[in-house]
Amino acid sequence: MSKLTIKNIFWDVDGVLANLNYAYFNFLTKHPKYASLYRTIKWTDLPNVLPMDEKYGALDLKNHPTMGDQMDKDFCNNPSFFNNRPLYEGVIETIKELNKLGYRQFTMSATYNVDAKKRLLNFLLSEVADCITIECVQHGEFMHDTAKEDALNKCFKKYNLKAEETVLVDDRVYNQYAAINVGAHPVRMRCEFTTDLPDKLKWIPEVESVYDFKKWLLINTKIK
Repeated sequence: MSKLTIKNIFWDVDGVLANLNYAYFNFLTKHPKYASLYRTIKWTDLPNVLPMDEKYGALDLKNHPTMGDQMDKDFCNNPSFFNNRPLYEGVIETIKELNKLGYRQFTMSATYNVDAKKRLLNFLLSEVADCITIECVQHGEFMHDTAKEDALNKCFKKYNLKAEETVLVDDRVYNQYAAINVGAHPVRMRCEFTTDLPDKLKWIPEVESVYDFKKWLLINTKIK
C-alpha cells in the first residue's frame, strides 16, 4: 500500500494537545456553584457526571443532563478554570521534532471566545511559537456544526495548502466528519474518556498520545 503524502498537521487542542478533562474535573469539584454536588467525585466518575454520546465521543460540559449550557457558560467565563488545562506529555517535544522534519503545523481549536482561547494557546505553546500557527474557530449554535469544516477550508486558502496533504488530529467524533468533508485525512486521538468510533468510521486511524501519532505519521505517510 502506498504511503500518503502529508505536509500539514492541524492539531485540535482540547483532548489532543491539552488535557481538558483535567480542567473539567477541577471545575466540577471546586467551582462554588457545583462543588457542593461534585467535590467528592473521583477522576473515574467524570463519564457518569458528563455522559458521552456517539456524536461527541468525549467528555463535554454541555452534555450534562440538566445543567449543561449553564455549566459551559460558567466554565468559559472563569479564567481560573478555563485556563487550567495542562499540555499532555510530549507535546512540545513532538511539535519541535515534526517541525524539524518539515511539517507545517497549526492548531484548530473550537471555542466560544476566540480572543480568550488565543491568549491561552499563545501561553501554552509559547515554547513552540516558531513551529506552529495558532488558529481558532468560533463555535456556532451547536458544537457539531460546520464551524471547524469552514475554518479548515479558510485555512487551506489562507496558507495555500492542499486538503489531501493535510491531517486533522482530533478526539471528537463529529470533527472526523469535518476532516472528511473538506478532503483531509482524519486521525482520532483517544484517551480514557473517549467512546469507540461508530461503525462507518472504524477505518479512521486511532492513536493514544502525540508520541503514538508521530509513530503513525512516520510509518504511514511521507512528506515529499
